[in-house]
Amino acid sequence: MNNDNTLVLAHYYTEPEVQKMADYVGDSLDLAQHAQREKPKRIVFAGVKFMAETAKILNPDTEVILPDSDSTCSLVEQTDIIQLKAWSMQYKDHTHVMYINSSAKMKALADVIVTSRIVDDVVAAEYAKGNKVIFSPDRNMGAYLNYQYGYNMPTWSAVCEVHEKFKADELKRAMRGWTDGGKFVLAHPESPLPVLEMADYVGSTKGMLDWVKKHPYNFSTIFVATEEGLLYNMRELRPDLDIRLAPTYSGCQCNACPYMKMNNTGNVAEAIKTGKGLKIDYLSDSDIEKAYKPIARMMEYA
Repeated sequence: MNNDNTLVLAHYYTEPEVQKMADYVGDSLDLAQHAQREKPKRIVFAGVKFMAETAKILNPDTEVILPDSDSTCSLVEQTDIIQLKAWSMQYKDHTHVMYINSSAKMKALADVIVTSRIVDDVVAAEYAKGNKVIFSPDRNMGAYLNYQYGYNMPTWSAVCEVHEKFKADELKRAMRGWTDGGKFVLAHPESPLPVLEMADYVGSTKGMLDWVKKHPYNFSTIFVATEEGLLYNMRELRPDLDIRLAPTYSGCQCNACPYMKMNNTGNVAEAIKTGKGLKIDYLSDSDIEKAYKPIARMMEYA
């Protein structure tokens, strides 16, 4: 932490140079837990807006700064809050499980927030209690849970524009190519179901990192269906592995989140030095109170 009690957090999907500026690098759950644990005077959040909002909700007395005000998330941008509320009202007797990739106002409509690391356990726990469940906002993640566990959850219709680009046909074609050693597929559950069906492991960014770290073989080729920034961390962990981004269409080996890449060394440094950036000071006390309850349930599960 900086001398002025500023905590710099960065997500795995930011550029390596930005990650090197951070006090802590992690996935959505890691960063939420770290922000709550440290309770600094100020947080500079090199991520996207919903992450900074979550940090503010957990630390209402802390100044939270997002280096670029436009660093949003397609799952938020594709969701009309009025339509989401009307949809959820059709299922008043259901538990509304909501993915953390959602705005504060969206979270206020949820019963419990989840990350990709704990979503399986939380949904399973709700069904074990005899509850019916709806899931928002990620359609692909909901479809995977329904497929994997035989649920029949109604799901919202938004998708991550980064993960939606992965194509099963192109992945199959890439898997047929010659490589040394075995071939494996890792996929984030925001990916389309045909890609997830091909995966040796489906999980969170932290889960995929742990899988790579513990992989027992050398000289394997690992195709990874997630934002390309995570491959930097994987290659740092296991330089002996051939780690490749899963293809999105013929000839393409790139899939970057445009919003995460709005964090750069310049605006992060400026936020640390002068406090420049978007201050998450626009949430009302009511917004914070309503969104805190489902986030608190997430933290209990975590």
